[in-house]
Amino acid sequence: AQAVIIATGSEVQLALHAQAALAKLKIAVRVVSMPSTSVFDRQSAAYKASVLPAKLPRVAIEAGVTDGWWKYGCAAVLGIDTYGESAPAPVLFKHFGLTAEALADTVRTVLGK
Repeated sequence: AQAVIIATGSEVQLALHAQAALAKLKIAVRVVSMPSTSVFDRQSAAYKASVLPAKLPRVAIEAGVTDGWWKYGCAAVLGIDTYGESAPAPVLFKHFGLTAEALADTVRTVLGK
């Protein structure tokens, strides 16, 4: 893998679609589904390093506030750091750039490709 995408919940599907799009460009990425950061944080350092290798850049996607993802050394986090918009989830995801395409583009930018 050249990078890691961290996702949780509904964002995992977007991460998998971005992974597939990047694979077509010969960019291999690892997708990590992290449904509970508190459980992950309690794991051993060796386990955490095996899931999130230090040498790989990390990009997280979150359909909410991005603050909690920066502690994992992310180079970028796609998320929603504002309050007040209301619409069906697909409309909001597109409005805020929470799409597989935007995620793939972010990974490419982080990798300088």
